[in-house]
Amino acid sequence: MNGESQEPGLLQADTPRNRTDNSQQSPASSIHDSPIAIHGPPRIALVAGEASGDQLGAGLIAELRKRHPDALFVGVGGAGMRAAGLDAWHDCSALAVMGLAEVARHLPRLLRLRSTLRRRLLEWRPDVFIGIDAPDFNLGLERALKQRGIRTVHYVSPSVWAWREKRAAKIGLSADRVLCLFPMEPAIYARYGVDARYVGHPLAGTFAMEPDRLAARAALALPASGTLIALMPGSRLGEIKKLGLDFLHACVLLLRERPKLKFVAPMANAGCRKLFASQLARVAAEPDAGGLREAVLLLDGRAHEALIASDVALLASGTAALEAMLAKRPMVVAYRVARLTQAMVRGFGMMKIQRYSLPNVLHMDVRMPREQEAQERLPGSEALVPELIQGDCTPPALKGAVLAWLDDPARVETVVSRFRQLHVQLDRDASGLAADAVDELLAAARP
Repeated sequence: MNGESQEPGLLQADTPRNRTDNSQQSPASSIHDSPIAIHGPPRIALVAGEASGDQLGAGLIAELRKRHPDALFVGVGGAGMRAAGLDAWHDCSALAVMGLAEVARHLPRLLRLRSTLRRRLLEWRPDVFIGIDAPDFNLGLERALKQRGIRTVHYVSPSVWAWREKRAAKIGLSADRVLCLFPMEPAIYARYGVDARYVGHPLAGTFAMEPDRLAARAALALPASGTLIALMPGSRLGEIKKLGLDFLHACVLLLRERPKLKFVAPMANAGCRKLFASQLARVAAEPDAGGLREAVLLLDGRAHEALIASDVALLASGTAALEAMLAKRPMVVAYRVARLTQAMVRGFGMMKIQRYSLPNVLHMDVRMPREQEAQERLPGSEALVPELIQGDCTPPALKGAVLAWLDDPARVETVVSRFRQLHVQLDRDASGLAADAVDELLAAARP
C-alpha cells in the first residue's frame, strides 16, 4: 500500500462521512475554529503503512522531538519509528498491502484494525494525527478524527498527478494539511483549495550528488573492475513472485552474450531473500543456465550501496526507481500487477499518464534549466528510462533494455545529467520542513 499505486476509498466503509452527505458541515468544525486549551506534553499520533513510511515517520519524530522533548508519540510504525520514540500499538507491516485486488482480499482485517485504531485514538485524543502514506487506510481514519476536532496531516500525497486529480478535494476533507514529496503536487491541491506543502524527498539527502562507485564496491567486497548489474525485484513477497523469475531468466540471457557479467541482489528482508534464493536455485538448475548461481550475489539490505556499485539496475517500479535515479544509475523498470488490478485500472480509466516510474514522471513535470534544455536534448515527452509493464515484461525484453544501456555510454551520460538536476529539486530538509508544517497545527491546537 503506497502513495504511488493506491486509490483512496477502498477502506472508507466504516467512517461516519460515508453515511452522510459530503456537503454537510463537520460537527467538529467549531472545535477547529475555536480550540480548547490543552495542557500537558504534546500528544502526537502517527500511522505509517510500510517500511518507506517508517523511515519518513522516524525522521519526522526526531525533528519534532527537538522542538518538543517531552512530546508523546503513539500509533503504528516500524523499527525506525520505535527507535525514534514511538509507542507502537501495531507494527507497520500490518498495513503493507499492494494493489487494488490485493487490498480487497485483506479488506475485512484492515477494516477491523482501522476501527480499533479510531476508537483508541479518540480515547487518547492526540493534538495532531499524522497519516503517513497508506492512503486507503489513513484517509478514512483522518476524516473520522478531523470530524471530531483532531487536527490531521497526510504525509505523502497520493498520486493525484497520475490518476483522478479530483481526489485532491476529497483528501482535503480528511487532512487539514498535505505534505508533498514532489514539487508538482501542491499546485494540484491549490486548485481545490487544499493546504499542501512541498517538503522535498528525504531520500534525496541520503545520496551524494556524485556517488562513489569504487567505494561502494569496496564496501561490498566486490571487484573494482567489471560490469555489475543490480537486481531489485521488489521489497514485498508479492512483487518478487511476479518478477523474480523473469529477472533471473533475463540474467541467463545476458550471461550467454556476456559471460563475465556479475549481478548483485540486495534483499529487503529475510523473507524476500528466502523467496528469491529459491527462485535462483530453480533457474540455476535449468538447462543452459550454467554460471548463473556463481554470478549472482545476494545481500541482506544495503540497497543503496548495491545501486551505487552497479553499472545498470534492473528493478521493480516504486521507490527503488527513485533510489536508482539518486544513485545516478541507468535503470530498467519493470512492473506487473494482478490481472484483476490491471482490469480495474483500465476499465475505469483511472490512469491519466503514459509513464509510471518516478524518474520519468519527474522528468516530464519538473522543467530543466532553460540554458541546459537545448543542450540535453531530452524533451519532456521522452522517457528517461525504459518501462516494461505486464506482457511487455519478458526476459528477452529485459535483457535487451539492459544491453541498450551498456552499449550506449553517451546516452547514459545524458540521462545521468538529468538525474542530477532532478536530485537538486528534491534535496530539501524534508523532515525539518515537515516538522515545521506539523508544528503550526500543533500550536493552533494548544493556544
